[in-house]
Amino acid sequence: ANKIFRGAMTFALLAGGIVSLLVFFGADFIATTIMHLDMSAYALRVLAPCILIVALLGVLRGFFQGMGSMIPTAISQVIEQIVNAVVSIAGAYLLFNAGKAVGKTRGDKSFGPAYAAAGGTLGTVLGALSALIFVGFIFLAYHKVFKKKMKHDHSRKRESYKTVLFVTIAPVILSATVYNISDFVDTALFNNVMAAQGFSKKEYASLLGIFQGQYSTMINVPLSISSALAASLVPSLVATVQTGNRKQVHNKINTVSRFNMLIAIPCAVGFITLAKPILNLLYFTQDNTTAARMLQMGALSVVFFCLSTVTNSVLQGLDDMMTPVKNAAISLVIHIVTLFLMLVVLKWNIYAVVLSKIIFSGAICILNAKALRDRIGYVQEKKKTFLIPTLASLIMGVIAIVIHLIFELFAGPYIATIIALLAAVAAYGVSIVALGGITEEELLGMPKGAALVTICRRLHLIRGEYK
Repeated sequence: ANKIFRGAMTFALLAGGIVSLLVFFGADFIATTIMHLDMSAYALRVLAPCILIVALLGVLRGFFQGMGSMIPTAISQVIEQIVNAVVSIAGAYLLFNAGKAVGKTRGDKSFGPAYAAAGGTLGTVLGALSALIFVGFIFLAYHKVFKKKMKHDHSRKRESYKTVLFVTIAPVILSATVYNISDFVDTALFNNVMAAQGFSKKEYASLLGIFQGQYSTMINVPLSISSALAASLVPSLVATVQTGNRKQVHNKINTVSRFNMLIAIPCAVGFITLAKPILNLLYFTQDNTTAARMLQMGALSVVFFCLSTVTNSVLQGLDDMMTPVKNAAISLVIHIVTLFLMLVVLKWNIYAVVLSKIIFSGAICILNAKALRDRIGYVQEKKKTFLIPTLASLIMGVIAIVIHLIFELFAGPYIATIIALLAAVAAYGVSIVALGGITEEELLGMPKGAALVTICRRLHLIRGEYK
């Protein structure tokens, strides 16, 4: 464990430091030549240190997760988001005014938004730095205990740093890199094609801003839950694999996949049915028509991305490090080809980026499912994992739409949206239990499970007594 931690920290320092320097000093080249957004260089330079910070933060969080504790990660994420929100808003406001002043002297109004973007990005950097300081402090406090554990460890088999770096760490990094590089490819390809088709920089920058702002922010909410589930799965899955009990391994994968879909599917249906009201509630100063259409079209990618995140972690937990890399690379090629065709041939504009994400995530799911079937004979259970949550979500969607329409008539759109969302949560909860999508035993295993079971009994959704 200590060797993997030290190896990962070395990798993070080198890779994070090098890429941070490349982004900082190459910001003008990236912004002008690759992204076709000259003014984004300011935000890129502010963002550059964050690459190193997040690399180190990821290693420290991973260390505690590997030791079986999610608490440092959870608390640090709360701290990170609070600092991020406060500094992003304050930074964007202050630097926007500074940029406007610079723009007046240079006769270019673009300096205001460019400086504001840099100010908003400062929130990301300081948020990550706050989390790193917190987790670093916890690590220093725990390190004495960890040293004592190492002294009492008399195991003879020790992996070399070469094995740790190139067999364990490098494939995980490669998989994550290929998995996430699609965003960079999308931006570069979209901007270049749009520029070639005669669109102005302001037009395609605006569309990309909607995609990376409202759309990605909403999509990333369920994905963050999935990522946390996947991260927490790996250590326990590795321990289960060591027992050699294939049935237990299958049950663990099935449980995490089901729980994942219980969240992802209703989120997708919620985006389809209430996209515009939700966006209007959160971004009330903007016209959210385009963003809502994008969210509705891309809702299915939530399900695929959540599932692929878990299956990637499962394969890594089974010590199959290179398969996720290969599957992600194949899916990325498919994604790039389809995106190019949608942009150039079909001319679907920003919607091509949204739809190509579905193809990318769907391809990873299919390839990972095949890999799991070939490796351990695992076939995903479908009724409780997909069919029942989908049916419960459809019931939820219909109820949410009806309630929103009714309350919008006399309570206004914002109150109607809040009530519709609360009704959607209740409707989904009742439906999933009534349809048999979750059992009493599973409910009891959840936080406040006994209270949930009591409520279900009073509603006659579950019968009998429990102890």
